[in-house]
Amino acid sequence: MTDWLLVLAGALVGAPLRYLLGVDAKFRLHSVFPWGTFAANAGAALLLGFVAQGATDGDLGPRLQLLLATGFCGALSTWSTFSYELLTLGSARRLGLAGGYLLLSVGAGVGLSFAGAAVADAVF
Repeated sequence: MTDWLLVLAGALVGAPLRYLLGVDAKFRLHSVFPWGTFAANAGAALLLGFVAQGATDGDLGPRLQLLLATGFCGALSTWSTFSYELLTLGSARRLGLAGGYLLLSVGAGVGLSFAGAAVADAVF
């Protein structure tokens, strides 16, 4: 029973943070590029790389993994919104922007996951 509460607690922070990042990015940047979703996914990738490496090395226990990886990062990151925004950009014939969003998101996600893992190796 405690496990699902940990996931819920992480999600209760991650989901509103994702929403606020999106609102803030639209307000501040006035851009067609979905910076809020990009920032949320990038931050989640960085933290998830850190948590995954810490868990692999045995430095982060399963409960912290549930709280941070499954709950917080799971609610912060969003494949569905990323896909929707990519489709919307493509449908609006903004193919260069859509391609850039795709490449930047995937590249940053993978790169930041490795960076998070490297930080965990340095910390632990």
